[in-house]
Amino acid sequence: MAGTNRMSGQNKVLVAAKTLSMLVLLVLYIVPFVMVLINSFKPNKVILSNPLSLPDGLFLDNFMKAFEKMNYLTSAANSLVITLAAVFFIVIAASMTAYYFVRLPYKSSNVLFGAMVASMLVPFQVLMIPLVSIYGKFNLLNNKYVLVYMYIGFGASLAVFIYHGFLKSIPLSIEEAAFIDGATRLQTFFQVVLPLMKTTTVTIIILDVLWIWNDYLLPSLVLRTAVNRTLPLTTVYFYGTYGVDFGPLMAALMLIIIPVIILYGFMQKSIIEGVVAGAVKS
Repeated sequence: MAGTNRMSGQNKVLVAAKTLSMLVLLVLYIVPFVMVLINSFKPNKVILSNPLSLPDGLFLDNFMKAFEKMNYLTSAANSLVITLAAVFFIVIAASMTAYYFVRLPYKSSNVLFGAMVASMLVPFQVLMIPLVSIYGKFNLLNNKYVLVYMYIGFGASLAVFIYHGFLKSIPLSIEEAAFIDGATRLQTFFQVVLPLMKTTTVTIIILDVLWIWNDYLLPSLVLRTAVNRTLPLTTVYFYGTYGVDFGPLMAALMLIIIPVIILYGFMQKSIIEGVVAGAVKS
């Protein structure tokens, strides 16, 4: 009994320590977001004098100024088109590629899969100067669809890696039953296999949307004119030669974040199901 009580006490201490560490990490993670939210409702003078203070009221001038200066509707449309197009083609191309690697395991498939996994280890900063030089030489910069093409190339490897692991857990007998019923391999993939990978697909969509929507570096190298700029690129409008317009900048950051928060709210259930399914299968 004494040993059991001792083990029970140790488990309680361990659970309490884990809970405390998670709370600390939560606070550290959420504090920057809360600071941006609070300061987005304060004038510049108040932000500079006391950035930690609560706003006296809802100072909405920052949001109106940011909305106008960012040319929000045009920039949001650019971000939306680029993000949706890139994510759609990443999901389709990566899922089909992973299916080919798993179901048709030729030697070339293993080599190509290994090359794709290895490519994830190469930092983008190593590639960005040659990338811009080559595309600039052929006058392919300042084009949203070229940027989409680049995102597909940079995002496909991770998506293939994730799909590859999940496809191994799908029984081959399900596909064989579809073949017996007269379905082609393409029909079997889109009508049988892809729906079974819903949770994995949602996880990839969320990861890629967060990456592409918030990305600053690659669009800054490709998109030159103001009419093509995405939302993160418009934050440069709030930086002057001798200072920063902090109030509208904080409001602009909130306007950039809000669509992603809304997306997460709608897809939260599917995200949780994807994480749980992945944990069970592993």
